[in-house]
Amino acid sequence: MSEAPLTPESPPAPEPVPTPTAEPAPAPAPAAPRGAAALLWQRARGQNTLWTFLVLLVLVAAFSALRPNAFATTFEFKSIAVESSILVVLAVGQTFVIVTSGIDLSVGSVLIFSGVVAVKTMNALDPGPNAGAGTILAGALAGLLGGLAWGVFNGIWVAKAKVPPLIVTLGTLGIALGLGQVLTHGVDVGNVPASLANSVGSGSVLGIPWLIVVAVLVVALAALALRTTRFGRYTLAVGSNEEAAARVGIRVDRHLIKVYALSGLLSGLAGVLNLAHYSSTTLTSGAQDNLNAIAAVVLGGTSLFGGVGTVIGTVIGVFIPAVLQSGFTILQVQSFWQTVAVGAVLILAVYFDQLRRRRRSNR
Repeated sequence: MSEAPLTPESPPAPEPVPTPTAEPAPAPAPAAPRGAAALLWQRARGQNTLWTFLVLLVLVAAFSALRPNAFATTFEFKSIAVESSILVVLAVGQTFVIVTSGIDLSVGSVLIFSGVVAVKTMNALDPGPNAGAGTILAGALAGLLGGLAWGVFNGIWVAKAKVPPLIVTLGTLGIALGLGQVLTHGVDVGNVPASLANSVGSGSVLGIPWLIVVAVLVVALAALALRTTRFGRYTLAVGSNEEAAARVGIRVDRHLIKVYALSGLLSGLAGVLNLAHYSSTTLTSGAQDNLNAIAAVVLGGTSLFGGVGTVIGTVIGVFIPAVLQSGFTILQVQSFWQTVAVGAVLILAVYFDQLRRRRRSNR
């Protein structure tokens, strides 16, 4: 048996050399005010609402410079606000629907239907021009309920029957308008109580027209609801990712019905305001109101893909076409150019929204 070869012993490991203890890193200096402002600006410029507001300011400044005595007046600004109030109410409901990645093409027709129901109810209770507050209140309530019913109808078909919102609301667009024409035999009804027309329609409180007061209240409540309430958070969550919202316990179908019901209710309110302002049912204005409401929401920065949107942005989006219309009228430009300008701005708004989504997904 051979012995194993002897191997040299390995040298002892060198003793570790003590290293000086690292000094703690100094605490970062507080951000300078300039850095905070830059960070705020960086966050703000990523919001479509800011750019839309800047576009509105540029339009106002341009028309004011071109016709300072005709455009930049309190009377003109007040007129723009009054004429935009009804569309603001209509577009606020549309904002909630589009935030859920849906769409409601029926708001204009529901506006007409609600106005018809309201005036028919008032005339049934008291056909005279001096109908009392009780009659007006009953008619307004009937108009609101009519709008609410159409909203619930849309919501059930979208949420429960899983029919695409575009198809459902396109169908109710025709049904609501058709029923409104059936009830009036295709002729506008103008027998509106004088108290309603003189107060809500053309009256004011503390110098502010009632239409503006109602629109401001609706905007304030809707903005708070979208940003500070559970209803608003659920709306944003459903629009961002419907499946994820369902997994965390949100009853998506029930919430969608509520959102479409809100849109219908605000369309009913817009119908009552429209009836009071024009003292008529305006049967032929439905299609244009639909397009104007959707355009205002998109111009205001609400994404057609859902999950992103603000009520304030929608208000700004309403005023861009209104300022264009007023400015072009003062400059005696053909009204067709207003349609061209709004269409171009609408395409740009959607294009920039898509760019923002691509940039976010690439991070």
